[in-house]
Amino acid sequence: MASLAAADLPLSAPATRSTLAAIQRALIWLVGACGAVVLIEPSPYEIVTLAAIVFFFATGLRLQPVFVPLLFLLVVVNGGYTVCSALLLDRPEIVNWILTSWYLAATALFFAMTLSENTESRLEALRRGLIAGAVITSLAGILGYFRVLPGMHDLFTLYGRARGAFKDPNVLAAFLILPAMFSLQTVMTAPFWKSVRSAIVLGIIGLAILLAFSRASWGLLVGCSVSTLTLMYLTSPSPAQRLRIVAMAIAAIAAAALLVAVLLSLDSVADLFKERATLTQSYDSGRFGRFGRHILGFQMALDLPMGIGPLQFSKFFPEDTHNSFLNAFMSGGWISGIALPALIVITVAMGCRLIFVRVP
Repeated sequence: MASLAAADLPLSAPATRSTLAAIQRALIWLVGACGAVVLIEPSPYEIVTLAAIVFFFATGLRLQPVFVPLLFLLVVVNGGYTVCSALLLDRPEIVNWILTSWYLAATALFFAMTLSENTESRLEALRRGLIAGAVITSLAGILGYFRVLPGMHDLFTLYGRARGAFKDPNVLAAFLILPAMFSLQTVMTAPFWKSVRSAIVLGIIGLAILLAFSRASWGLLVGCSVSTLTLMYLTSPSPAQRLRIVAMAIAAIAAAALLVAVLLSLDSVADLFKERATLTQSYDSGRFGRFGRHILGFQMALDLPMGIGPLQFSKFFPEDTHNSFLNAFMSGGWISGIALPALIVITVAMGCRLIFVRVP
């Protein structure tokens, strides 16, 4: 299939190049949509993404020098995990954890490389796929929560919270943030009827996030919405569009407040909302609560350059880390503990530098 590489196609084969590009966009759309279904393992997302990686590399995707720093940091992070797991590799769950982490690193590099070429069309395909998957899994969670169809409640909810086609409500809510921002962007900038459709989609996704009762994702939804609207306002090319952004933002806040008020009129929703809306839960406080474990865990990290290996934290404390940075130190020692924050800081810095660069 290497002979099908786009760069090697003769100029007399525009139809072949067009077909190849269409297949690539379809695969990207499918990757985005399948990300919403992870009730089973291996998930459809993992299978489709692997197929997409193979197809794209077979049809011309190449590693450019600009991606070497990303590749280096991903290798260092996962190298730390692997080295610090050396004495635990006789356990299948540890091997699976390591392989999954390397696979996720490969997909991160794949997305960066893929979206650097034909960016506009490929990003649009990914955006549409993510939104389609988000709507499907959101509807599953909403219908399950309200017991609309027999048997759906137990399948699509957990602990009285919507989980959709995910194993955990918190993961569902976190997944929905990015498609929610894509929908919000369309609401603010698209023509009227397309904006209305996107507003309906945003309402469905937003309701699912609310019914997942994930405090972190509630905060993320608000924070990301404010950031997105602020950046859209600052980068808007015209005063008229800025005025529209402000007006639509006010309307969206009013609609969201009305939706929450209606939901809180339902006793089952109101009770769980009051329970989840508190800043700290019983499992957060105390010496071995979530925040106490963070402090004690980082103290341990100072004394353990090689960490303790993946999935070992719960052997020292009542529960897992629930903190990505602490998990990096515990699972991969100082190597991963330093490399992961470096990867994130560099990514944010690069993103902030490029925000105000004009693109099509």
